[in-house]
Amino acid sequence: MSQAGTFFISGAAGHLECLMDLPEGKPVGIALIAHPHPLYGGDMHNKVVQTMARAFNALGYIAVRMNCRGVGMSQGIHDNGKGEAEDMALLLERMQADYPGLPVVLGGYSFGTYVQSLLCENLGRAGKPQPRMVLVSTTAGMWTTDTVPADTVLIHGDLDQMVPLNNLLDWARPQGLTVNVITGADHFYNRRLLPVRDIITVQFQQH
Repeated sequence: MSQAGTFFISGAAGHLECLMDLPEGKPVGIALIAHPHPLYGGDMHNKVVQTMARAFNALGYIAVRMNCRGVGMSQGIHDNGKGEAEDMALLLERMQADYPGLPVVLGGYSFGTYVQSLLCENLGRAGKPQPRMVLVSTTAGMWTTDTVPADTVLIHGDLDQMVPLNNLLDWARPQGLTVNVITGADHFYNRRLLPVRDIITVQFQQH
């Protein structure tokens, strides 16, 4: 993974710290990845978030992460997802301006799945294209939107102690969504990160 380094964008709550990883060769897309809950230690260096970034990077995507408000060098305070989704929209605009024409994927882990789902919902309401999403440990029963696009990739551990798998299945079933279940994986994917990478690789590799 070729790291391009840290940069900042300006949001409603102040400067936001971002990290971009460039692939080798010509990029095939942009992957924006949102981290877990900032009030419980979540940041853009989380191991699941890094795994997602590396997987997309290996597929030729520009992988971009951002620290939520109040995390790392990002200014502002936690806004329960709403402001974070607005911040992510600004990052999306920045990346699309810098790399026009590339397809976009919205990725999120835990609380980050809610942020990206809100962003996707907001884009749809504004009449803009809704990117494909990959959501790891979707916070069903805690924070979710009513629906997500039909091609959304859902990844979940069968031993998730924070968001039980049945919660996700109950949310996904009426939408007809497929759930990729990783056996033996808890919410933190201890010793089960490679299956996360492999599912992303299979779902998003170029054919």
